[in-house]
Amino acid sequence: MKTPTGRFRIAEKIGAGMPAGTVFKGREPVKVTKTAMRDADLVMTRILWLDGLDPGNANTHERFIYIHGTNHEESLGQPASHGCIRMRRADLLELFELVDVDTPVAIKA
Repeated sequence: MKTPTGRFRIAEKIGAGMPAGTVFKGREPVKVTKTAMRDADLVMTRILWLDGLDPGNANTHERFIYIHGTNHEESLGQPASHGCIRMRRADLLELFELVDVDTPVAIKA
């Protein structure tokens, strides 16, 4: 259940207009406790939902693989998800505005 590699496209953009730092569960905004903010690895700020274009990553959308913000920015660069690509929230806000649905994405090992 690692991050898939290959060619993708942005299938959906979720969270436009929501406040920075919004937490999502099931792609819907939710409120979380201080304990969850500290302990859980949350999907935050925006979601770029990926769709795989290669035979080896064709199940990416069904696996709910996203590019999303995290509450644990200090752990970026270390494996900590079931395949998602986690980003600094500020960087994701900027990226979200720069890309559209169907923008190609390449993930390399």
